Amino acid sequence: MKKKILIIFFFSLLIITYFLLKDDKSKDTNQTSKNEEKEETYNSNIIKNVSYQSKDLNGNEYIVNAIEGEIDLSDSNIIFLKQVNSIINLTNNNSVMIVSDYGKYNISNQDTIFNKNVKISYLDNLITADYLDFSINRNSLIISRNVVYSNTENILKANVIEMDIKTKDTKIYMYDNKDQVKIRSK
Repeated sequence: MKKKILIIFFFSLLIITYFLLKDDKSKDTNQTSKNEEKEETYNSNIIKNVSYQSKDLNGNEYIVNAIEGEIDLSDSNIIFLKQVNSIINLTNNNSVMIVSDYGKYNISNQDTIFNKNVKISYLDNLITADYLDFSINRNSLIISRNVVYSNTENILKANVIEMDIKTKDTKIYMYDNKDQVKIRSK
């Protein structure tokens, strides 16, 4: 009788262990499939190969391209760009090329900020700087921080170059009035 009870107890223990292990395995399988579902439904705010185009009232075309863009989660009109390459096709058939490591583009008004290793080329002119604020709405282009302008004849160093896009009026200045804009002939 004791043997029978012991065998029944042992057999019951095996059955309980079997069902407990089977239940744990199904939980693991369910957990894995839930994790896979989460991965499938994950949404990213990063966009590869970004391109925006617009035209102003004068017919000038603005094209902004970037290797990668990330939408600002607090303002979906703002996109942060990496490896930016921009072209402004002017109505006089000339083009302005702008490249930079980073940028910030406003989808609603096309204002663009370029920063780090900014290079602007137009005809035989090259401007390098750390920062460029380009606004179609304000009709302005503000180039600042370590600005170097060069053409076939001159090299100019300043802190800021401001230009009115419509009138082409330009201001070149230093932050500190004690410092002077430096111009050197080649």
